[in-house]
Amino acid sequence: MSDTQLWISVAAIFVLLVLSAFFSGSETALTAASRARMLQLEKSGNRRARVVSTLIAARERLIGALLLGNNLVNILASALATNVLLNVFGDAGVVYATLVMTMLVLIFSEVLPKTWAISRPDRFALAVSPIVRIVVGVFGPVVVAVEAIVRFILRLFGVDVTDGQAVLSAHEELRGTVDLQHMEGGLFKDERDRIGGLLDLKELEVSDVMVHRTKMMALNADDTAEKIVEEALKSPFTRLPLWRGQSDNFIGVLHAKDLLRALAKADGKADALEIEEIMTPPWFVPDTTSLQDQLNAFLKRKAHFALVIDEYGEVMGLVTLEDILEEIVGEIADEHDVEVPGLRPQPDGSVIVDGSVTIRDLNRATDWSLPDEEATTIAGLVIHEARMIPEERQVFTFYGFRFTVLRREKNRITRLRIMPLSETGKVFSIRQATPPMPKAATI
Repeated sequence: MSDTQLWISVAAIFVLLVLSAFFSGSETALTAASRARMLQLEKSGNRRARVVSTLIAARERLIGALLLGNNLVNILASALATNVLLNVFGDAGVVYATLVMTMLVLIFSEVLPKTWAISRPDRFALAVSPIVRIVVGVFGPVVVAVEAIVRFILRLFGVDVTDGQAVLSAHEELRGTVDLQHMEGGLFKDERDRIGGLLDLKELEVSDVMVHRTKMMALNADDTAEKIVEEALKSPFTRLPLWRGQSDNFIGVLHAKDLLRALAKADGKADALEIEEIMTPPWFVPDTTSLQDQLNAFLKRKAHFALVIDEYGEVMGLVTLEDILEEIVGEIADEHDVEVPGLRPQPDGSVIVDGSVTIRDLNRATDWSLPDEEATTIAGLVIHEARMIPEERQVFTFYGFRFTVLRREKNRITRLRIMPLSETGKVFSIRQATPPMPKAATI
């Protein structure tokens, strides 16, 4: 081999290593590029972003074309390097070629370009997209044949990849992204909770957030107008359900503004009012309605209030637009809200909580992850796991927490102490902490 041929071969090896670095970096950048970011750039008129989106949409073909190009240039560079070193060192050139090419390919064609690409994936992908599009077009027929062979071989082993379906749904991908951003410090806890609450609307039902019938403030339509006006003015709520005859026979909803307008027309004389003319018909919704559907229904009907019924038509409680919005933005309080203390952190790290506090509210306040699939309130979770109505002072351990029943009224758990344990797990156990104490001495 002449000196001219030697230097031409060395120059060709250098060019091939550069091409190998291009293929490696392009593969990393295009697989790591943000599709959401590309979509935004595409909407703003960025043509390269449109090319990147098109390439990412056919990810399997893109990766196949880049791998094909990368292998071609690597194998050709290795062959040329072996030929050059054989002419220089004789038979020992094979060993030298292996060592030298391994080092060059590893450093300059793999680690360096991939590190560069992963540090700026979006910018790198936009820069290489025009050339990569040409590469995919040239190697397209070969890649299609390779894909067919690969699918056939995988099918022999019982693996079917023809569906091309994503493993995670869009909601799960968003939720995972939000949690990851929170772990890395990109989102504060409140921001994570708001986005998570928005994603949960489709999974939650009206019964999960409604005000239970035992806590509803309702008015008796058979009372005198003066008494109804008096109770309505004392109430912190704007909308009040009206019942007649039986406490579960709701006939309408009284709005405070409608009541005030009627009072103004009657010169403040409450006895001149006809309550049935002021009230509006009640709106009943099934308890299995998802919060997303109910929110859309509220917006469509321009209503803020609905009564929740079960499968037998019995009223279970009520739900308002505010109840749904609170699942997204957290507790909404105004100057008329009556705060009911339901969660009290203790110096020892435990939390004393009312049994009626919902699991979701507890998780949000403490950043825990107690399951809420089988129960809505924390008392319901304890009863579900215990498979019994616990006694006072009884202690349960499950999901990595110790639950102590502090107070029970009839069949309801009204107060608990929750202590997070060092080791988390779903092992359930039950023990009696102390012998039952006399009622006068219980907590």
